[in-house]
Amino acid sequence: MYASVADLRAEGVTAAAASDARLELLLDEATRLIDRVTGWFFEPRTATFRLDGRGAPSVEPPVPPIRVDRLALGDSELSLAFEDLVVVGAPIQPGFDAPRLTLRHCRVFPRGRGNVVVEGRWGFTEDDGSPEGRTPLAVRRACLLLILRNLAPLADDASFEARSRWRLLEERTRDQSYRLDAAKQGARALTGDPEVDVLLAPYVRPSPLGAA
Repeated sequence: MYASVADLRAEGVTAAAASDARLELLLDEATRLIDRVTGWFFEPRTATFRLDGRGAPSVEPPVPPIRVDRLALGDSELSLAFEDLVVVGAPIQPGFDAPRLTLRHCRVFPRGRGNVVVEGRWGFTEDDGSPEGRTPLAVRRACLLLILRNLAPLADDASFEARSRWRLLEERTRDQSYRLDAAKQGARALTGDPEVDVLLAPYVRPSPLGAA
C-alpha cells in the first residue's frame, strides 16, 4: 500500500473517525484505484510476466523492472551475463520514457505470444538511494488525499472545509477575489478529484511503443 495508518493518524484522522482496520481497508482501496487509473503500480512487488516476442531486441514489460531474476524463452532458460541485458526500469532515473528489456550483441526475442517469461521485482519507484527505491511522494500524497476525502463527512466542519477546497473554482472576500489554478481545474480526469488527478497525471502509463 502507498501510505500507512500512521500517515493518516499524522494527518489528524482520529480513532473516533476511523479504526485502524477501517483505515487499512481504505488504504487498500485507494492503492487499487491508483493502480487502475495509472496503469501500473508504485511499490516493489514480486511477479512473473509473459511477454510477446516481436523479433526485435527489446520487449516492453507492463511495469518498470527493478530486478530481473529469471528470463526464459518458452521452455528454454536464458543464461545472460549482466552485460548481455539492458534493463530500463526502476528506481526511475531522469530521461525515463518506458520500461524495456533489451538484448545486446544482435540478439532478438523471437516472435511469439507469451513466449518471453520474466521473473523478478517490479514497480514504478523513485530513487531514494536504496536498491528498490520508494513509492513516489506524489503518489503517496494522492493516496492519503483519496482517503481524507472519503472520511471528510465524518470529521468536523473546519476539517471538512479544508479537505473540500479542491471543489472550489473561485473565492471572494469583502475586498478581493481570486480564481484557483486553471491548469489544475483542467487536469485529466482520473479519480474525479482534481487535486488528486494533478498529482497522478505525470505517473499515468504511456501507450506502448507502436500502439495506434
